[in-house]
Amino acid sequence: MASQTNNPPVRIELGLYLVLLFFLIIIIQSCNRAGEERRTVPSKIQNLLPSVQIKDFDGNIYHSVTIGRQTWLVENLKVTHYRNGDPIPEVQGDAWRKLSSGAYCNYNNDTTNSRVYGCLYNWFAVEDKRNICPPGWHVPTDDEWFVLSSYLGGEGVAGGKLKEAGIGRWMYPNVGATNESGFTALPGGYRSIKGEFQILDTYCFYWTSTAYSANAAFCRFLQYDYEGISRLDNRKTYGFSIRCIKDN
Repeated sequence: MASQTNNPPVRIELGLYLVLLFFLIIIIQSCNRAGEERRTVPSKIQNLLPSVQIKDFDGNIYHSVTIGRQTWLVENLKVTHYRNGDPIPEVQGDAWRKLSSGAYCNYNNDTTNSRVYGCLYNWFAVEDKRNICPPGWHVPTDDEWFVLSSYLGGEGVAGGKLKEAGIGRWMYPNVGATNESGFTALPGGYRSIKGEFQILDTYCFYWTSTAYSANAAFCRFLQYDYEGISRLDNRKTYGFSIRCIKDN
């Protein structure tokens, strides 16, 4: 009578269990690696995004640059409301020269200019207690402009380090322009006390928050044919650009 060899069922079940466990471990390890890869991707993307974006009341986005111990916006202000939401009147025509309160305009009354160069404001908008800059920012004082130009080597050369380089927006020869500060000053021109728009592409004027007299305030201007930065006192009814500086 032939002998019969019986393999215990428990050995078959144990072998099958070990095979299934092996594949389960591989699957778990693969999922963990995939999870780690998914977790690392957002951090890599984040490093490519701007570190700071500042918004004004209208939702316009600005960026910032640190120059020495100061932090400035990289773009000119283009907001049409004060910080509390009150509108800043847009004024066209002859009414500009008669103003004694805050107002803004677009160069040549064309909003496409403001998208590039920002709006032009009279000084009454600068001094308004409702604040024109985004929260945490303000219109720089005359002294803060002195600090900036001193850090960049003095008024005789600081303009070139502030101006956008090249002649894409600035008129030739754009003397000394390197923009090594990252400030990226653009030639937005100005509006005169008579309401006329002048010297786009060749000059830019920036208000300070410092008054000179009852009728005038200090400003800074840059020009296409000079590498320095100049200081003037001008009547408060001029329309100049505004570049905000971060609060201390």
